[in-house]
Amino acid sequence: MRLSNRNKAPYYNFLLTLINVIIVLGIFAFILEKTRLAMFGGEEVLFLIIPFCLLLLFILRGRQIFEYDSDGEAVNFKNRHILPFLGKEARDEFPKYKIISFEIVNALIFRKLYVKIKSKKDHSAIILKYDISYLSGREIKDLKMSLKKIVKANIEGKTQEQ
Repeated sequence: MRLSNRNKAPYYNFLLTLINVIIVLGIFAFILEKTRLAMFGGEEVLFLIIPFCLLLLFILRGRQIFEYDSDGEAVNFKNRHILPFLGKEARDEFPKYKIISFEIVNALIFRKLYVKIKSKKDHSAIILKYDISYLSGREIKDLKMSLKKIVKANIEGKTQEQ
């Protein structure tokens, strides 16, 4: 199964551009309020706080683009920001049989996917983390279904070996 929200990248770029325009307008309004108008009293700080809170929220939600491919014998995960300097890209590819379990954490402002895989080197488990905050409910449902199917096949394969 393939899952990608790469086609929504222009929407996220527009949203980030809009937030940046709001920040510039907020700085302009703050300076104008401080020097000329004096209409709002002490609330002119809100012209700066609200836009920067929007930017912080956008960045804290995590990487915007998530791609998943489980076709074939391997599983591919890619997770990246729309702007390359915001953070590094998470790109993992490993065989399906290495997946032990997964968990999706829903917090107030973000969602994360934790995938537990077996390590061949030290026979322990590695937990991989991906940001899935920008996926729709249907995409998350499809992702859960696909990962459950893989985990179930791995558990059945393990019991047949014993």
